[in-house]
Amino acid sequence: MTWKKISKDPVFTVSKNLPLRIYVAYGLGHILNDVCAAMWFSYLLVFFHLVLKFKNNEAGALLLVGQVADAIATPIIGYHSDKDHSCWLYRFGRRKIWYFIGTICVLATFPFIFAPCIGCQNTTTSLQMVYYSFFIIIFQFGWASVQISHMALIPEITPREHQRTKLAAIRSGATVVASIFVYLVTWGVLGMSGGSDKKINPDDVKKFQIIVWSIMSFGIVCSVIFYFNIKEQKTMMSCDEHVDSETRSNIKDLFKNYKVYLVAVIYMSSRLFLNLTQVFISLYLDEALDMVASALAIIPLAMYVASFIASLPIGVITKHIGRKLTYLLGTVIGLVACVWIQFGEDDSYKTYLIFLVVALLGAATTIVLVSSFDITTELIGVKTNSGAFIYGIMSFADKLSNGITVEIIQHFHNDETNTAYYKNVMTYACGGAVLMGAIAVLLLNSNSAKTGEEGPKRKNIETIS
Repeated sequence: MTWKKISKDPVFTVSKNLPLRIYVAYGLGHILNDVCAAMWFSYLLVFFHLVLKFKNNEAGALLLVGQVADAIATPIIGYHSDKDHSCWLYRFGRRKIWYFIGTICVLATFPFIFAPCIGCQNTTTSLQMVYYSFFIIIFQFGWASVQISHMALIPEITPREHQRTKLAAIRSGATVVASIFVYLVTWGVLGMSGGSDKKINPDDVKKFQIIVWSIMSFGIVCSVIFYFNIKEQKTMMSCDEHVDSETRSNIKDLFKNYKVYLVAVIYMSSRLFLNLTQVFISLYLDEALDMVASALAIIPLAMYVASFIASLPIGVITKHIGRKLTYLLGTVIGLVACVWIQFGEDDSYKTYLIFLVVALLGAATTIVLVSSFDITTELIGVKTNSGAFIYGIMSFADKLSNGITVEIIQHFHNDETNTAYYKNVMTYACGGAVLMGAIAVLLLNSNSAKTGEEGPKRKNIETIS
């Protein structure tokens, strides 16, 4: 016999608009994750290869460890987040308790990743990799806990499609703002203090610690604001012998639905496009274009400013042309940028046109990512009790593909004199990822991605206050 939650006194109904406070607080809720992710994807390989002098494949292996840990954790966290446990901790909210646990794990481990190996600086690289892997695994568990619980709140906050799209767009916009903040801090610490012609080297290890503590302080404040403003609805527990069997049945039905696999490919491809761009843009600038340390902050900063600008009209665009066409629009923009990178070499490109290219990349990543969020939310529909598990499946595919892809790319980069290597990565790997997502969108039944299905068509959706 199990216990089942029954909604009580819902605040947000189909006909009621969400207050601005909820939009703002929800947007701030993922900032800590976002600033850590920006550092993780943009500077992990840079830090371990250029500062700690790990080999390319060793740095890639550490990123793979993190992505595999994240991939394994996400569906497990999603499954338990969807269940109505009788544990006293769940009185704080089945989503928010995982958010809180994840936040603690992130705060306790992330600073150690971008720091020298404490007590083992002079040991073998293998021992140092074990040391860093310990912190990376705990960090990724925490990161996944925050990500899944935060994403799973969208369908529960509101049943209305345009409000869900707005929440997803705000989440994406907040991610961009967080990334911009990271690059501004990095520019200030690396660029302004290092001279105009200085490249990243082992002497910059303390500067990376300053960057990490600066961005995490900002993230902590945002998490506190989220935690005390977003409140899950009050629930009471009722006895229901069929809850567990219904949950298992819902999960089985999910795996029988071909749309789950197509949506997983769409979400995975969108995240792969974004993350590969983040991971390799700095290495492309350093190795292929031979740019100084400050450029490794300024140019990604320009990319994320463009991402933020692109996030503003996405809700309106999606409402008029639909999710599928919006995704395909982002694909076209992204492919133009990837092809341009392959042919950009002269001084005018390095000085001016590179900013236009990264602006196109930034706009494309935002468009396809928000569209993939929308399509995933549409897949959940009225099954909000399975929302976190579905997001966990999507994130599993995303994280595993990212880690494996990065490790493969790094493994085959053995020739340091091959300066065109990361240029080819930006063109073929990033371009291939977004193209794969577009193909999956075209294969997806049009009814699963169209707009206009408003709240009145949905029933029995739990909400939060």
